[in-house]
Amino acid sequence: MSTLDRRGLWMAIGAYALWGVMPLYWHLLSAVPALQIVLHRIVWSALFVGGYLLWRDGRHWLRRTLAQPRLWWMLLLSGLLIACNWGLYIWAVNAGHVVESALGYFINPLFNVLLGVLLLRERLRPLQWLAVALAALGVLWLALQHGRLPWIALALAGSFGLYGLLRKLAHVDAVAGLGVESAYLLPPALLGLAWYALQTPGGLFAGSGAGGAALLVFGGVVTALPLVGFAYAVRRVPLATVGLLQYLSPTLQFLIGVFVFGEPFDRTRLVGFACIWLALAVFAADGLRRG
Repeated sequence: MSTLDRRGLWMAIGAYALWGVMPLYWHLLSAVPALQIVLHRIVWSALFVGGYLLWRDGRHWLRRTLAQPRLWWMLLLSGLLIACNWGLYIWAVNAGHVVESALGYFINPLFNVLLGVLLLRERLRPLQWLAVALAALGVLWLALQHGRLPWIALALAGSFGLYGLLRKLAHVDAVAGLGVESAYLLPPALLGLAWYALQTPGGLFAGSGAGGAALLVFGGVVTALPLVGFAYAVRRVPLATVGLLQYLSPTLQFLIGVFVFGEPFDRTRLVGFACIWLALAVFAADGLRRG
């Protein structure tokens, strides 16, 4: 592996590892309402990504990106989806549902396969059908044992899967796409923070304190940095390698939920997760064999 490839590999590992330990970061802000965290996340990531694109591509980056036909509404929809995904994820982490959130990101690759079949008319190979069936069996088991569907996991997988589908169809650079999405979300986020400033004594950083205010601001960097690293890595590392590394993130989230936050993980949950892990093993093995 060349020096450039090795650097790309470490950038990919770093991006997925940072996404994996994100519950620890948002848990530090558990005293702050999830909506307020999301609004800050949008504002500060928009400023960080906008500044990076201004340095990288010049002051006309936004006009050049939106010059492509149909791109404006696709990135508007993808921006709304990622904002919903962020909000649900932050709420779930601070409400004690890290394990179920990790389940959502374990399911996500298989949900992407289903989207390809239903919306892009892609054909599944036999092992891919087996993987989807095993994952569905695991979700059904969890629903029957706990009396409800794992809706947090399904909503996270669904919103991120649809987001990924739109970004696949949009044909835009990853960071530039995030910049446009952030530009769309910035005005309502600023209005939301202005409302918080008028309604609460602490203003923009109500309930967070000095340390929390710094964490809210730095949340924009934490949001954008792994995506910049991922965009760098995906051009230099084989997609099969990136596909396997994506499981690093939910694995770290799962371990944090069980061993750091002490969330319950009994035998019934183990059976459901085992079905989904087996599905991912079949899916990954099929991908490696085809590769």
